[in-house]
Amino acid sequence: MTLHLISHHLCPYVQRAAISLAEKGVSFDRTYIDLSNKPDWFLKISPLGKTPVLVTEDTAIFESAVILEYLEDTQPNPLHPKNPLARARDRAWVEFGSAVLNDIAGFYNANDFEELSKKSEALSEKFSRLETEIGDGPYFNGAGFSLVDAVFGPVFRYFDVFDLFKDFEILGDKPKVACWRAMLAKRPSILQAVSPDYANLLIEFLIRRNSHLSKLITSANIKSACDNKQDTIDADV
Repeated sequence: MTLHLISHHLCPYVQRAAISLAEKGVSFDRTYIDLSNKPDWFLKISPLGKTPVLVTEDTAIFESAVILEYLEDTQPNPLHPKNPLARARDRAWVEFGSAVLNDIAGFYNANDFEELSKKSEALSEKFSRLETEIGDGPYFNGAGFSLVDAVFGPVFRYFDVFDLFKDFEILGDKPKVACWRAMLAKRPSILQAVSPDYANLLIEFLIRRNSHLSKLITSANIKSACDNKQDTIDADV
């Protein structure tokens, strides 16, 4: 059975699926599309016109939550806990991760400083709540990597780029969150879920939003900083 993941370079929901597949040790094909110019074949298999889509046995599965559950049902190395109550709790925090992504979108689309500040506060409150839920680490549930970790790896990746030009203090004074973020940043499945040019692509996307954040980015030498960081990453590898 060949799995085919239809992707977009920046989509965090695509990253969830790619991380899950990598953690399960499942090989898959991957095709990237341009969501601003969606091909007809993609619209035929994605009723909502969104990524990710997982194609298997000539059937297209859309919506990331459904894809993750399908992989849990059919592939090895489960990422959900066995206990039903623990599993339900993790599913709830996966949804919380989606709410965080919605807040991040509001943050980078904010029109002015006041709106950006409000979005920063909303994000900070969500991470404060996470600070009270994270256990002894190194992952959300402890020693084992779970789907909650797969969801928040892409979340923290946004902040890797935001931090290139300003500390918005969203993640500050949250030591458990900081340790969790650092651990996820080293996880091979999370590192490999995006292409090497992800940071530059995200910066270009953010500039095109014509938001307050866009203005902050264009007022700084972010491209150069991003290139320098990528050189360091390549050297480390």
